[in-house]
Amino acid sequence: MAVIRFGNSPFFRNPWAEFDRVRREFDSLIRGLDQYRERTTATVFPSLNISEDAGNIYVQAEVPGLDAGDLNIAVEGDTLTISGERRVCPEAEEEKISYHRRELESGSFNRAVTMPCRIEVEKVQAKAANGLLLITLPKAAEAKPRQIEVVGG
Repeated sequence: MAVIRFGNSPFFRNPWAEFDRVRREFDSLIRGLDQYRERTTATVFPSLNISEDAGNIYVQAEVPGLDAGDLNIAVEGDTLTISGERRVCPEAEEEKISYHRRELESGSFNRAVTMPCRIEVEKVQAKAANGLLLITLPKAAEAKPRQIEVVGG
């Protein structure tokens, strides 16, 4: 009687090989979709840096191409909201232009950030220059650190 090994016979192939091939194809497809999604997803606008010292919270935002009049800043409770509308190329909207690459986004934006502590809304200041917006948010009296003197007994 002849002994036929399982792997050598064309009739008896590995039944799991086809499933493995299909799984590899799906993995490749998903990786391709993830790369496409990363390229087409918009970034959050405007980009922010938030820092603080003992008395204030500072918010620095990149707003290139926007004038101070194009920005709306509102503080409600402990939430800061920066909104406005960005027009990248108004002339291009009037004419019918075919783009080869379009990475600069235009349109309205709205960014809300919760502050780490209560702030004094009446004393908030904002200054825009050279594409940078600097917002100074004074901390409320109850949020400022107090120095407590220790008395020896």
